[in-house]
Amino acid sequence: MKFRLDRDVLAEAVTWTARTLPQRPPAPVLSGVLIHSQDSSSISLSTFDYEVSARSTVAAEVSEQGTILVSGRLLAEISRALPNKPVEITTEGTKANVVCGSSRFTLLTMPVEEYPALPDLPELVGSIDSDEFTHAVAQVTVAASKDDTLPLLTTVRVEIEGEKITLLATDRYRLALREVSWQPANPSFETAALVRAKTLSEAAKSFSSAGRVDIGLQTGSGMDRIGFLAGGRITTSQLEDGDYPHVRRLFPESTPIQAITKTQTLIEATKRVALVAERNTPIRLTFSQGQVVLDAGQGDDAQASEILEATLEGDDISVAFNPHYLLDGLGALGTDYVRMGFTHPNKPVEFIGLNDPAGEIVDNYRYLLVPIRFTA
Repeated sequence: MKFRLDRDVLAEAVTWTARTLPQRPPAPVLSGVLIHSQDSSSISLSTFDYEVSARSTVAAEVSEQGTILVSGRLLAEISRALPNKPVEITTEGTKANVVCGSSRFTLLTMPVEEYPALPDLPELVGSIDSDEFTHAVAQVTVAASKDDTLPLLTTVRVEIEGEKITLLATDRYRLALREVSWQPANPSFETAALVRAKTLSEAAKSFSSAGRVDIGLQTGSGMDRIGFLAGGRITTSQLEDGDYPHVRRLFPESTPIQAITKTQTLIEATKRVALVAERNTPIRLTFSQGQVVLDAGQGDDAQASEILEATLEGDDISVAFNPHYLLDGLGALGTDYVRMGFTHPNKPVEFIGLNDPAGEIVDNYRYLLVPIRFTA
């Protein structure tokens, strides 16, 4: 095999493809990136760990057809470090030579025949604006669990109903929901799938400037899989099985107490007050007419407090939150103002983004956070 391409093209393609490589691959070949000549003018780079696959096709001058398998992370590091000149890669027996200007590297190849067959992209079911997709996924995945002992909660529930997609994630302490419009291939198509939050997040970020993302889905076959296609790049992921908890019912039908304040101001104040909050200790927000008081620490410990402007409808109320969970939700809103809806000091609080204090809800995003019980 012999091909030549631009250094930046190689570096970007290898880095993107190798990002899904497992830290501890069950077999040595799964640490590799598979490079295959598509034709005389392009090559494909692929990775697969039996659950997640990534494939990128880029332009290249191919003078000798072939397929090679080399260490993905090593090739990514080398390609990023090469001088800004064309790169030529050739194979010689069980070795691959990488030449760029006066730089020369020799890599050992792995047996291509031991590499698993790459999964096909599932049947396309629709497409979505890439920026909207990236933003929606980022808003929801903040609430997904990082605890692998509860695999269902490390996923995002993707519900498709006609021209609407709903994304849901929870770790039992907070819940995020985002509705987004898309273009379905079949307007009457309805289904639901559980996608690993990490995989969905990485896919969304990598397609953020692609214009539109095509989505493929395969269910009911025993090899349920979701796929994303944009800009010559394909990612597929095996779906999780199981019954996702019925979390929609947790959102309150109405909130008799509502408070509105500036989002960024609340974020900055939370960060300052949280400096004295010991690990796993909350900060308290006390709402009254015209203001909210943030405070943390008590007794002989370090203490902090800050007063912000806020409008309140309903009775005065005090709630306490994990500051990290509070900041995650506020940061995901991306709006000038936040409206917090309360039903009881110990009941989940709903966060909704507003562009102005009297404005409409922005982008159908809702974040629900369970408060921490505290003693006055």
